[in-house]
Amino acid sequence: MRRFFLPEFTWNTSPRLSKIADSKHLQYDIRSLDSGRFSFPYHFHRASEELFFILSGEVTLRSSEGFQKVTQGDLVFFEEGPLGAHQLYNHSDAPCVYLDIRAMFGIDVCEYPDSGKIYILPYQEVFESDSKVDYYKGEENVASNWPQEMIRKPSESQIR
Repeated sequence: MRRFFLPEFTWNTSPRLSKIADSKHLQYDIRSLDSGRFSFPYHFHRASEELFFILSGEVTLRSSEGFQKVTQGDLVFFEEGPLGAHQLYNHSDAPCVYLDIRAMFGIDVCEYPDSGKIYILPYQEVFESDSKVDYYKGEENVASNWPQEMIRKPSESQIR
């Protein structure tokens, strides 16, 4: 069982099946979501597609399209980007068991619209999205990091 600091986000998961199979680009696990519990926080991936196949039970899916029940035999696909945002909640009395399949090609950025976080995978680094800065912030004095004899002085026309 995977445990977190918030009891609402507790579920059971299989061993990393993709590691057992030595998969390079697919990650897949069987998860069991108990009654009254949420899956991961509401999120979407920038560089990963995801697919849930409900093996048993039922849950409510929150997606960019709203809320809907999904039950045994349902297959749900989540595309990259905000339209693929998703979260499950087990509203029923029985566990919901599902296969979670993700395509991973290197680094993925996972965004959490409710809490304003950005999660960098596989490095497991989490940042607040409101700390975004301009690409060139802090680069104003780039020449000071170089030996001065290598740096050409700007011409009169370059200064303007």
